[in-house]
Amino acid sequence: MEGDCISYTKKCHKCQIYGDKIHVPPSPLHVMTSPWPFSMWGMDVIGPISPRASNGHRFIFVVIDYFTKWVEAASYANVTKSAVSRFLKKEIICRYGMPKKIISDNALNLNNKTIAEVCDQFKIKHHNSSPYRPKMNGAVEAANKNIKKIVGKMTETYRDWHEKLPFALLAYRTSVRTSTGATPFSLVYGMEAVLPIEVEIPSLRILTEVKLDEAEWVQSRYDQLNLIEEKRLKAI
Repeated sequence: MEGDCISYTKKCHKCQIYGDKIHVPPSPLHVMTSPWPFSMWGMDVIGPISPRASNGHRFIFVVIDYFTKWVEAASYANVTKSAVSRFLKKEIICRYGMPKKIISDNALNLNNKTIAEVCDQFKIKHHNSSPYRPKMNGAVEAANKNIKKIVGKMTETYRDWHEKLPFALLAYRTSVRTSTGATPFSLVYGMEAVLPIEVEIPSLRILTEVKLDEAEWVQSRYDQLNLIEEKRLKAI
């Protein structure tokens, strides 16, 4: 089955177009560690994307948690300071709690009075990656590259990429990240996500959970939750 998958991927037109083309020698990675989930986030912007989406959007604002590699992203026509401020409050602070630190490059839309006010209000430290080495913010750069690649493979008309973005994020969150050896979804929620393919071809988990009585289900869920601490310790 694995051999069939490899040969099928080799013949896939989009996989060939968006595959890695490595023309530069490897450079050392500067690993930035985070002490607990959602304490440190990296921000960056992909774009401008051409052609723009059918709704006029041409930028993707990407935020990644350094511990779990969980990614949040949204598309915009223009990434304004008010849009960034709103995104941080609604999608990060209200959903995942107060971060300790936010890291971005030196772009004006990520460094201004509005963002400074948000950071002051919630006691968040805002750090910048070096102006002469923006690639130091490596976790976001790697996420950007993967999201661009996934969206590129999924698009059908080249103007529908904004509709494919949530599915690209699902793919990113449910695939194993080599840096942690686990999926972002499992590190955040303590279990693996049920994927669309498991509904089409029922997986063993779905079949067994349907037949479990309530007491057995509670016990299996309890066992899953007990494992999460071990998994997070292994990841850190």
